Amino acid sequence: MTETKIKKSSLPPLIVNIGFGNVIASSKIVAIVTPGSSPIKRLRDVAKEKGKLIDATSGRKTRSIIVTDSDHVILSALQAETISQRLTESKSMGKGEED
Repeated sequence: MTETKIKKSSLPPLIVNIGFGNVIASSKIVAIVTPGSSPIKRLRDVAKEKGKLIDATSGRKTRSIIVTDSDHVILSALQAETISQRLTESKSMGKGEED
């Protein structure tokens, strides 16, 4: 059991490209949501007030919002489905490396 903990901690974090050369550690992602609803707009506004809003859109339209475990809110120009697919792919690639 101790060996397993050592192996996991020695692995580099899996990162996911969220567009325009910006990446995020997959282990930090809590949710990937679309920006249209009022609660998500409030979440975005509150994060901006607290200084926890990160704009990774490079001036493009926001198509998804990523919420992290540190309460940071990240805006991305990629569709939520695209980021989700990349997240799934990176996790399956990382899983294959462990075996």
